Amino acid sequence: MDADRAILRQLADGGFHSGEELARSLGVSRAAVWKRIRRLGDLGLGFEGERGRGYRLTEPFDLLDADAIRAALRQPVSGLDVLFDTPSTNQQLLDAPAVHGRAILAEYQHAGRGRRGRRWLCPPGSGICLSVGWHFSAPPASLMLLSLLAGVCAVRALERCGCPGARLKWPNDLMAGNGKLGGVLIESRGQIAGPVDAVIGIGLNVRLPPAARAQIDQPAADLADLGATLPSRNALAAALIDELVEMLSSAGTPAWDRYLAEWHAHDAGRGREARLLLPGGEVRGRVEGVDASGLLLLRTDGGLQRYSTGELSLRLEP
Repeated sequence: MDADRAILRQLADGGFHSGEELARSLGVSRAAVWKRIRRLGDLGLGFEGERGRGYRLTEPFDLLDADAIRAALRQPVSGLDVLFDTPSTNQQLLDAPAVHGRAILAEYQHAGRGRRGRRWLCPPGSGICLSVGWHFSAPPASLMLLSLLAGVCAVRALERCGCPGARLKWPNDLMAGNGKLGGVLIESRGQIAGPVDAVIGIGLNVRLPPAARAQIDQPAADLADLGATLPSRNALAAALIDELVEMLSSAGTPAWDRYLAEWHAHDAGRGREARLLLPGGEVRGRVEGVDASGLLLLRTDGGLQRYSTGELSLRLEP
């Protein structure tokens, strides 16, 4: 994937570059350059070609850069890797012998995972695919609660980068209006009641190409939908890592109560009528927030109920 990165690095300025120029800089043939550009186009990037001028990207491209991210970090990490292409940043960490304090980002995931086995689509340059690992000597009280707090970290990072207005939907969605802006996926390995390694994955849409939106089976949003000036992806990646490390470092302290209070403040569902989709059907009721363990509080015809699983839909349908 080094050749893909090298092509994008040259085209990131938004100008035209001839096939001959690209081929010479990469040490390959012009036909090989065309094949690379066609492959990148298949991944969702938009290219324009003109005879006599060459190729250019149709949208600005902001390459992730490990050095730039490290320079912007305020919290220490034990490792930081930026990959061009990987099946899943979460899986990369889960397969690593040590995860504590490590962060992995990727320009493109070809097997990124969302909740309930869904695929997370993120064409190169369009968003953030980040995973941060943490070792707990004893399991946190609730991995669901950890997912909620990671969502708060994402909102904090967006606000720090000049992008306020994101909302949170139980258990792991970031919303802009009625569209999904991003999501959190927590995965772990360890022993029951023993030490556990947790991997916190965050996917965030920064600038979604139209072709990518067309492939998503639910309303989608990106940072442009918040009406904010788009920040550097490197600055946003650093802010996300900082906020996650700060939150994880405070595990088991009163600080987690403050994170939960922030989650309530950003809750997109509280007070709204909703459907909770369950394996055996659905339940309807009014969302009344979450409890101290991160369980959903839903007031139904049978009274106030708590749920640990399910997909919350704020779009009421017949």
